[in-house]
Amino acid sequence: MKITNIRVTHVNVPLDAPFWWTAGLYGGASKSIIEVETDQGVVGLGEAPWWHFGEVIKAEIAPALIGADPLDIADCEARCVPPWQITANTGENAASVAFGSVELALWDIRGKVFGMPLHKLLGGAVRKDIPFSEYFAFRPEQDGAGGQMTPEAIVDYCLRMREEHGSTIFEGKLIMGDPQLEIRTVRMLREALGEKAQIKLDSNMQWSLTTARWVLREIEPFNIRNYEDPVATFEEMAALRQHSRIPFSTHIPDLRRAVALGAPDYFVCNFAALGGLSRTLKFVAACEAMGKGFWCYSNDLGIMTAAYLHVVAATPWITEASQSLFAWQVGDVIKDGPFRQTDNMVRVPEGHGLGVELDPAAMKRWAGHFAEHGPMGHFSDPNNPGRYRRLPLN
Repeated sequence: MKITNIRVTHVNVPLDAPFWWTAGLYGGASKSIIEVETDQGVVGLGEAPWWHFGEVIKAEIAPALIGADPLDIADCEARCVPPWQITANTGENAASVAFGSVELALWDIRGKVFGMPLHKLLGGAVRKDIPFSEYFAFRPEQDGAGGQMTPEAIVDYCLRMREEHGSTIFEGKLIMGDPQLEIRTVRMLREALGEKAQIKLDSNMQWSLTTARWVLREIEPFNIRNYEDPVATFEEMAALRQHSRIPFSTHIPDLRRAVALGAPDYFVCNFAALGGLSRTLKFVAACEAMGKGFWCYSNDLGIMTAAYLHVVAATPWITEASQSLFAWQVGDVIKDGPFRQTDNMVRVPEGHGLGVELDPAAMKRWAGHFAEHGPMGHFSDPNNPGRYRRLPLN
């Protein structure tokens, strides 16, 4: 079997309403969908975490892989990715992420060739219902969606998600630069949701160490399951650990520093950003050996989310709920997408490979959105147009 072509399609998938995060308003994602074609008619699907990695794939990865054996992932990587120790030092690691996006398609091909779902290729499922959190944030109203701009509105939204979907795991961004607002919202959420609900928070590094000490001291009595990136560095998290028992997580996959400093406790990652599925499995195994937890990222489309489902299904160490923005996505690129949790769970697909198929109409729609509007920005602050925010917010 040989790779004959790699097709890259840029797509936009907006959210029904934007949400506030540390860098401004986040209205949706611009990603690249990857189709790896072979001379035997088997096509594998991949997904790049941001559209500019698709440009790297077109310029560098695809030409190197034409004629390669898609089942020989080590050979494919050797054709595309320089030594990571060097690229990390020189800021040239885009090739690693770009290849990680394509490598997902190679695993999809492998599952289709062997006639089995990805989780079986990875050793078999230890679970088939995979937990995902519901998400909340301060969101301005847009076309009848959003409108959660007060603590009361966020509480009402979470109660509605519990009523409609059985959600009891909630993660959210209370990012307005106002510590008192966050403290009040957390208190109201705990009172409304009860003691059994999980509440996780994500600050996107908005707080200074001084403010974070205050905020975490005030919210600790409300049994916070996890706080993601409360401050900007691992060193600050280690200092914060002296004042709080709340576990910390991060998107920065620096396991050595986390072990040396004692914080953070968990990593939350996109598989392509780690260099692909093979490298993700090694990273998770290293986390297990060092006592650090792992769960999966959010705001991906159905291809990457399917990979999350299969890996969590086959990995006993991943027990915490992964992130999701499923309820806010107005569409996806896969048939019957986006995924949606019921009673916190999403069932792992049982089809061959990733077990998902592209929806041609959806691909046409969202590729057209990208062509017409260009990539979606998520660093804009409408209160200060033309200027980027700086950390910390408070």
